[in-house]
Amino acid sequence: MKIIKKILYFILGLFVLLCGLVLVCAFRPDITDAIAAFLYPDQSQNIKAEISNNSEYDLVFDIGENDEIADVEAYNDVESDFNPERDDNQEEVNTESDRQGIGESVESDYLPPDQSKIVIPENVSGKNGYQQIRDEQEQIDEETAGQLQSQLDNGYTGDGLDFDPVYYPYYAMLDEKGKHVYRQVYANANELYSAFAPVEAVTAGELKNIFSAVVNDHPELFWMETAYAGKYVRSGQCVELDLKFNRTAQNLESAKSYFNENANQILAGAQNLSSNYEKEKFVHDALLDKISYNLGAEMNQSAYSALVNGQTVCAGYARAFQYLLQQLGIPCYYCTGYAGESHAWNIVALDDGYYNVDATWDDTGSGTYDYFNKTDADYASNHIRKELSIYLPPCNGQAYRDLEKAAENNSLKSLEDVGMTEEQVMTDIQRYYENCHEQIIRNGTGRYTFYNVIEGEDLLNEWYQNYQNESYRQAYMEDAMNAIGASFCEMALGIEELQGGRYLIAHEISVW
Repeated sequence: MKIIKKILYFILGLFVLLCGLVLVCAFRPDITDAIAAFLYPDQSQNIKAEISNNSEYDLVFDIGENDEIADVEAYNDVESDFNPERDDNQEEVNTESDRQGIGESVESDYLPPDQSKIVIPENVSGKNGYQQIRDEQEQIDEETAGQLQSQLDNGYTGDGLDFDPVYYPYYAMLDEKGKHVYRQVYANANELYSAFAPVEAVTAGELKNIFSAVVNDHPELFWMETAYAGKYVRSGQCVELDLKFNRTAQNLESAKSYFNENANQILAGAQNLSSNYEKEKFVHDALLDKISYNLGAEMNQSAYSALVNGQTVCAGYARAFQYLLQQLGIPCYYCTGYAGESHAWNIVALDDGYYNVDATWDDTGSGTYDYFNKTDADYASNHIRKELSIYLPPCNGQAYRDLEKAAENNSLKSLEDVGMTEEQVMTDIQRYYENCHEQIIRNGTGRYTFYNVIEGEDLLNEWYQNYQNESYRQAYMEDAMNAIGASFCEMALGIEELQGGRYLIAHEISVW
């Protein structure tokens, strides 16, 4: 009996203890958590991880003074401009996010053509090579950022500098904060000061537009690469900007001397000409004589590659053309976009408006003016502006459009000069064959010369191919020889271009 009584007292005491524990847990949840952690350690860790990853935890539970959870919540609430997965090959700058750092009053009057309808002429296909600005982005934590801020200075701020929007349009596109950083980038590039803290709080998007503006406005900074690196905190603010320089920076004074010497050779021939148009044309022709297109050329995004090395791609042609015209007091802008691939050309201001100039594409054969002083409408089938260049002025000038073709045409003979009439102009190959057949039969055997006029480059090319593959024999020659009883024929051909895209063909023939 005593043993049974002791067991009953034990059970009663245990029941009272459990009731007391329940009451304590009801008022002290932290003890409940501790017990749960002791009894079910794995489940407790899973719950803690789930709570820590729940950005709305404070809306469901009372987190009190839990600093760890508060830090997680603050981290999740940040709206950041920093995007480590940013597409570095983004081409267009025509959305609100791409306007970062662009002044509110800046609008584009350029009407881009339909890219799906772009057709690149075969003789200039592949003559591109422009590389878009490369921005290397690295995100750092607040502690590292604090250390950098204590070590870095602003370098050369560029305070006091100013840039005339007539000659530096990309500077004029920026807001006041952007212009401040632009001046700083320009000043530090001039002093080869590579790493510095921006003088303004700027995001990655703002900085890319600012850096692009400096590069596009200043072809004289040939030692600066078209790439840079930036370090950013989570909020998106840049705390360090690192410029990159090419090998000419190692002996910059010597490189500048070579650059100026080569530039001055061209400038000397242009500066005494009477009009800006004549100066522009002289520079265009001089660059075509000096430069060879080479996709593998060293430093091919710089004016140095064109003026000193003489080998470059479209970017080098355009920067050299821009630099030389700037030195002559002619506003000339670096324009980037799409022409089958990423491409660069120029926009030039003459007294009646703006014109497109693509020296790269003119550098074919002995040199042409096919892409010289053209309107946006002229370029609509093969060029589209992209990036910041959409904010450059539209090109609608007329006074200096196609002057070279007109001058060339005026030096050519007319139909009347060669004794021919409009009725005698051949517009298809079959009519040409019939006329040749008639003239041979009319003249018979012997040695003589007869003439035809054909119209257009397409017909000229067809005519040339038919003589190359000798299809003209069956087309008219064999039958004409049979008709006059001849067994031998020798013929030499001569071509002279006439006004209006027509060609005089001389046939010196000996037939027996």
